[in-house]
Amino acid sequence: MIQELLGNLAFGLSVALTFENILFCFIGCVIGTAIGVLPGIGPVATISLLLPITFGQPATTAIIMLAGIYYGSQYGGSTTAILLNLPGEVSAVVTTIEGYKMARRGRAGAALATAAIGSFFAGTVATIFVAASGPLLTEVALSFGPADYFSLMLLGLIISAVLAQGSVMKAIGMVTVGVSLGLVGTDVQTGQQRFTFGVPELSDGLSFASLAMGLFGISEIILNLERPESRNALSSKVGSLWLTKAEWKRAIPSILRGTMLGSALGILPGGGAALSAFGSYMMERRLSKYKHEFGTGAIEGVAGPESANNAASQTSFIPLLTLGIPGNAVMALMVGALIIQGIQPGPRMVEAQPELFWGLIASMWVGNLMLLVINLPMIGIWVKLLQVPYKFMYPSILVFIAIGSYSINNNVFDVYQVLAFGILGYLFSKLRMEPAPLLIGFVLGPMMEEHLRRAMLLSRGDVLVFVERPISATLLAIAALALITMLLPNIRKKKDAALAE
Repeated sequence: MIQELLGNLAFGLSVALTFENILFCFIGCVIGTAIGVLPGIGPVATISLLLPITFGQPATTAIIMLAGIYYGSQYGGSTTAILLNLPGEVSAVVTTIEGYKMARRGRAGAALATAAIGSFFAGTVATIFVAASGPLLTEVALSFGPADYFSLMLLGLIISAVLAQGSVMKAIGMVTVGVSLGLVGTDVQTGQQRFTFGVPELSDGLSFASLAMGLFGISEIILNLERPESRNALSSKVGSLWLTKAEWKRAIPSILRGTMLGSALGILPGGGAALSAFGSYMMERRLSKYKHEFGTGAIEGVAGPESANNAASQTSFIPLLTLGIPGNAVMALMVGALIIQGIQPGPRMVEAQPELFWGLIASMWVGNLMLLVINLPMIGIWVKLLQVPYKFMYPSILVFIAIGSYSINNNVFDVYQVLAFGILGYLFSKLRMEPAPLLIGFVLGPMMEEHLRRAMLLSRGDVLVFVERPISATLLAIAALALITMLLPNIRKKKDAALAE
């Protein structure tokens, strides 16, 4: 088994180390670091904006670049979190607590080095974990029938709603809207048009790229323009990047723990980098021998969370590559990018697209090595980038969005879609309704319908097939348990309020 794994990784490296793939991996890592540094942009908005330029590229090259943007953003977020107390990424919020305090004490270099080394180690371990577990999970997934896939996708939707920020009911509503939007277009089996309202451009369904660019690109620009810019540069110098012997002794166990926690949580739908970072910080506060230093610049509070969020960002590819299930909004965009390239993500990817599967896994290690080299020498450039006022940046982003959306089908209707979804995304933000579950619902909705129809056809219309198959019944039970667990506190609050009246 180990020999087979090494052979597959060697094949993946032969794919990842071609000139074109190295170039686009480097571009993805640089862009990812930059958007991680810049607050208010994030990987979801960036990947959605860059979807149109991937159409003319080979599928492997396109996905390698998009993946580089995702895990590169986890690196970049720590730079401004440490130097400016300004997290570029949600997952870097925890890093500001201890990282900025270390910088104020003249240990900015040590904090940055800890973040970079921890991220590289975690990324390397996570890459090996993905390579080892991917084929095993693929073999398990091949035993799934249509009913099992339907239940699995339903579980993914429910968990994405349960783990979303804010109200669970709002998140469930967003999932429902996403599924409904995904059903717009022509029914594959009957050829009938549905929810098109007589608009010919909707016969092929809503554009995934337009929806993503609008919900996450346009709406983010509007929200950023509402917020006043306030960026305070670090007055002291970065200092030495080398850690002392005592700092190494404290950082290494935290890096190991953060790597293990992030690798595990990244697999879960909705787990993601942010949850891993917060979980790692809480764990370090409990386990550390230096609890009194937390809040004043404890190195464990940088090493653990930074390792955890990078490990999670890479193991989140496991459900995507093996089951075709996106665990978060970024993975939903990856599914969209694959489908646009004519590739159906799922358990047959290992056999049907071995170049993409193993090339992507190997490129993660190559990308992590690039990020280690890119980040520390370019700290000065990233700090300079933060000094560019947002009012000069957003017009170019808007032009890029318009050109990108139009170039997909050479149709101005796609530009109108982006605008409509941008306004919708802005309203959702104001109503505190997270758009990520909507995007996951939009991607999984048509696939769920397809597997539902297949299951009903094979069972001759018997709905009991979903509870008679052990895998399907187990997945449905987990989904119901997750939903009840999250709704129970709300029900109790309402009962207590009614009794109080």
